[in-house]
Amino acid sequence: MQQVTIKNEYINLTTLPYGAIIQELLVKDQYGGETNMVACFKNPEDYLTDTISLGACVGRFAGRISGGSIFIDGSEYPIYQEDRVHLHGGKVGFAKKHWTLVEVNKGAQPYVKYGYNSPHLEEGYPGNLEVIVTYQLIGNALIIKHEARTDAPTIVNLTNHSYFQLDNEPGIGHYKLQVAAEHTLQTDKKLLPTGILAPVKNTENDFKEEKAISETLLDTPFVVTPNEPDTAVVHSNKSGIRLRITTNQPAIVIYTPEEFPAICFETQNYPDAPTYTSFPSSILRPGESYLNESRFVFDLVP
Repeated sequence: MQQVTIKNEYINLTTLPYGAIIQELLVKDQYGGETNMVACFKNPEDYLTDTISLGACVGRFAGRISGGSIFIDGSEYPIYQEDRVHLHGGKVGFAKKHWTLVEVNKGAQPYVKYGYNSPHLEEGYPGNLEVIVTYQLIGNALIIKHEARTDAPTIVNLTNHSYFQLDNEPGIGHYKLQVAAEHTLQTDKKLLPTGILAPVKNTENDFKEEKAISETLLDTPFVVTPNEPDTAVVHSNKSGIRLRITTNQPAIVIYTPEEFPAICFETQNYPDAPTYTSFPSSILRPGESYLNESRFVFDLVP
C-alpha cells in the first residue's frame, strides 16, 4: 500500500490511500524528540482488517443515524443498520474504501489530496457524490478539508477519525481538556441523540474551563460555541505538547475509547441530523459545495 509523506519544520505527516488514513503525525515534544500524535498500525496492510476507523475519513455520514431510513424531499431511502443504528456511513463506509491519490505538493505549504467517488445508492444514499480530502501543513498546523459535490439531493457529514495520543503514557486521565461548548446533545443508551440540548454546567461534561479528563469516559457530541479562538484544547504535562482545534462545524464529538489511551476529536454536524428538523441540515444539493475545514495546531505548553 502506497504511503505518502509530507513534512515541514514542525510536522511530519504520513498518509495512506486506503480510507484516506492518517498513519503517522510526528511533532516535537518539550525535550526535542519526535512523538507520533496518532494511534497507528506500523504495517499499512493491517488497516485492511481494522474495525475502528483508525485515522480514516468516515462518511457519507459520520456518527449515528436512527430509524433505518433517511428522508429527502419526501422520498425514503433505506440505509444499513445494526439494532436500528446506522454508524459512520454503513456496513462499508468511506473508511474502508480505496481512495485515489489526486495530488501531492511538497512545497512551502505541503499538502496531499485524496479523492473518492461514491456512486448513487451506495449504502442507500442517493446521488453520485464526489469527495476530496486535503491534508495540508501550514507552520505548526495540520489543516484537514473535506469537500463534496453531488448530482442529486443527498446527506453528507464527513470527518477524520484519528485517535490522538499526546505522549506515551498508559492512560490519558492526566490530559487537560477544554471545550468551547455550553451544551451537549443528550443521547440514549444507543448513543443516539434524543433531540434535547443538555447544558454542561454542573455535569462531568463541563470542560468550559480546563480540567483533567481523569476517569471521565467520553463518547459525547458537544455543541460548538461559535467564534471562540479554539473549539477544543488538550495538552499533556508529560510531553508538554498541546493540541488546539478549530472548525467550521457545529459540533465536535469527543471520544475516549476504553481499550487504549487515546482521544478522538470528530469535527462534524450533529449526529442524527437527518432525523431532527431542529438540528443543522445535513442535506447537500446539486450546485452546492460541502466543506468541513478543521485546523489542528500543535505547540508546547507555555
